[in-house]
Amino acid sequence: MKWLLLALGSMFVQQTFTALGKVVPAIIAPAIFLDLQLDPALLGIYFAISAAAALIVQTGCGSFILRYGSLRISQFALVSLAAGMAIAVHGHLAMFVLSAIIGAGFALSTPASSHLLGRYSPPKYAPLVFSIKQTAVPAGMLIGGLIGPFLSDWVGWRGALLVIAASCVVFAVMLEPLHKEFDSDKDMTRKFRISDFKGTIMLAIGITEIRNLSFACFIFNGLQQMFTTFFVVYLVHLGHTLAAAGVIFSIATAVAVPGRIFWGWLSSGYVSPRVLMAILSIGMAVTVAATGLFEAGWPVLMLTGIASGVTATVFSWHGVLLAEAVRLAPRGSAASVTGGMLSFGQLGALIMPLVYSLLLSLTGSYRIGFFICAVPALIVGLALLLPPRRTTAKPED
Repeated sequence: MKWLLLALGSMFVQQTFTALGKVVPAIIAPAIFLDLQLDPALLGIYFAISAAAALIVQTGCGSFILRYGSLRISQFALVSLAAGMAIAVHGHLAMFVLSAIIGAGFALSTPASSHLLGRYSPPKYAPLVFSIKQTAVPAGMLIGGLIGPFLSDWVGWRGALLVIAASCVVFAVMLEPLHKEFDSDKDMTRKFRISDFKGTIMLAIGITEIRNLSFACFIFNGLQQMFTTFFVVYLVHLGHTLAAAGVIFSIATAVAVPGRIFWGWLSSGYVSPRVLMAILSIGMAVTVAATGLFEAGWPVLMLTGIASGVTATVFSWHGVLLAEAVRLAPRGSAASVTGGMLSFGQLGALIMPLVYSLLLSLTGSYRIGFFICAVPALIVGLALLLPPRRTTAKPED
């Protein structure tokens, strides 16, 4: 129990910093656009580049986690993210591209933490444990929504990025005392091979139920990235200040913290994970489409209520899906399965912001993107209600 609590606590804080560093560029984007005179549609391209790099990282991460240990890789994820933010401070478009690529090491965070918790979590309570750990993501987003505008006003957007980057590095160093225990299962004989990419993808699609989870992850993560990327910019476009938009985002995101725990508890013995994810998926479609109906004169309470509905679904599925993936993974393949599945999620995070950016450039409307991106979630929700067909697959050597 001691090591489970330490693993859960350390990975919770690690993912909080990861989420904070990942969301801050989107939160302070209006200040960056104003200072550098950039087109808001470029924000989708930035996060698409980041997602493309993250896709490669997650697809090939399994062997590195097994060789160096989940804690060491978690530390590397934090340092990589910090380096990406520091590079962006230059302000040149080429540096933003390099920032997105270098910072994509954040993608190691979830597979590494999933591998670690998979070692210490009792199978019965795994959905709850994973859901508690994954509440770190909305917690980090909540913090980002509150302190991002504050830091931007206080030390400028460059200073804000550097402060968050420094905090990530400091916590990476603080994790070091846990290295000996948590990386005790590392296998230094494990070597990375190009075939690992194929093996990871095959693990994610070779078993029918895991393949369904991978496709769901594609839509869910894509929708989350699209909403995170453009919601604050959307509110500023409607006439709200950056600080007010950040507060609305933070309040809404706070709902996802108890939401993830509740869904994890519910799927631990009351509702099957598949049915629960179907319900959440349909809820995503409804709430994201409702976001596209926002008007400039709507009360803040109404805007926050709808946004909270989005975060209760779009931001709250992770623990249930990850625990189910670990349960279905062939023995010894949890890190590779989650890495492969999450690579589909990164593909969604690459495509959906680009789709939204394209629609924004073509139409000049922030609304249409929300309507269009809501449709796939409805399709996935209905598909998950169909009974699964199970196949088996073995991890490649």
